[in-house]
Amino acid sequence: MTRTISGRVAELGYALEAAAAPAANYVPFVLEGNLLTISGQISRKGGKPQYLGQLGNQISDADGVEAARLSALSLLAQIAAATGDRLDRVARVVRLGVFVASTPDFNRQSAIANGASNLMVDVFGDAGRHARSAVGVASLPQGVAVEIEAVIALTPA
Repeated sequence: MTRTISGRVAELGYALEAAAAPAANYVPFVLEGNLLTISGQISRKGGKPQYLGQLGNQISDADGVEAARLSALSLLAQIAAATGDRLDRVARVVRLGVFVASTPDFNRQSAIANGASNLMVDVFGDAGRHARSAVGVASLPQGVAVEIEAVIALTPA
């Protein structure tokens, strides 16, 4: 089994892009003790926002799940940046906060969030199981359909 986050992601058929720089006056992550808090990450590919619009309107459920997966890959890129790409530094994915741009009558935010949750379990096994909230919102930065924030417990360096 691989010892890097990027290697494990590649084994699953995906690739990590470079960790995104902040879009405003904040930092992409904060490491306090052994807790890594990651700022909201959006769905992007090739450095560009993907899946623009709202669930229940322009975005299908299947595309929403893929948007959540891409957002989770952005989270993984931040975890890799914070840990030197070391898979063994992740003790547990503690929490995901999933924001889904959706119409007022859309009520399947949890199903969309599974795109991210499933990837965390695929990458980290049982350590990827986490607490989660999935919330519908009117809009998100750059018009994307999904944004995800995370809290990760790390092993001591």
